[in-house]
This record gives sequence, C-alpha cells and structure tokens, in this order.
Amino acid sequence: MEGSTTLTQRLGDAGAQEVLRTHNTIVRDTLKAHSGSETKHTGDGIMASFPAASKALECAVVIQRAFEERNRSLSARPSTGSPRAANETPIRVRIGLNAGEPVAEDEDLFGTAVQLAARICAHAEPGQILAANVVRELSAGKGVMFSDRGEVTLRGFEEPVRLYEVRWG
Repeated sequence: MEGSTTLTQRLGDAGAQEVLRTHNTIVRDTLKAHSGSETKHTGDGIMASFPAASKALECAVVIQRAFEERNRSLSARPSTGSPRAANETPIRVRIGLNAGEPVAEDEDLFGTAVQLAARICAHAEPGQILAANVVRELSAGKGVMFSDRGEVTLRGFEEPVRLYEVRWG
C-alpha cells in the first residue's frame, strides 16, 4: 500500500488502521476468488502464493481494478472541504510478481524467489503490476498483455532482472 507511514501521520493510528482494514478486505477477498493463499501480512501489504503464474496475474489485475473502482467512486463524491476521513481515503497499491521454488517453513515462505518478489514490488509504482520475466514466460498464451520495462538491478541481487509491466487498465 502506497504511503502507509504518511497516512498514519495524517489520519492517526486508528484512522490508518481503518484504511488498512479496507485494503486487507479487498486483497483477501480477491485472493480467495483466485486460488491465492495469504502467506503473511507485511504491515502495509500482503504476501501471497498461487498454484500458477496465470492465477497470480489474474488476481493482481482484479486487485488493481478493485482499488481503481473504489478510488474513482470516492472522487465522484462531492467534496465537503474538510480533510478526508479514513473511509474516504484513496488506496493505491504496488504489486510485484515472481515465480520460483521458495523454501516453506512454519507456514511461511522464504528464499530467493520471495526476496526477488519483494524487490520487484518495491520497484513498482502505485497502481502498477510488475512481473519478472519468468512470470511472463509461464503465462504465455493466457491473454495477458505485458510491456517490457527492461533490465533492472535490484538491491541485493548481482544479476539484473528483466521486468515487465502487466497492462491491466
């Protein structure tokens, strides 16, 4: 979720938590509908795993569309002139996708595949879905449109990673 620290400073702990609950509900409902499993909550985001790259892509697109629709409905409301309440605060998320063979331990996932997914997510802009090349290759023929974003050096990784933006809008 974009700007969670700033959001907490603006709305206070209780107000920010209300926004986070809205975020969590949208993400968790979408995960359930697309065979996703929540692995952990990261404080202002959710790490999830999927049985197939195509399921992760479908879920990511639906999540971004759900937040876009929610934010659009908020902006269509008449302005009261006062600062936005927590339930009127737009939510924008970054999504990063990777595929691999993580290490499963204590109902959690670890290892290079997970670390790379986190770095890809951090590299994404709000409202963007970025995927590693392996995700694009695994989802060939599934009708997902990608835009090549080139090779990127991500913190902690020696080799550059080719990233693709998922076109969902």
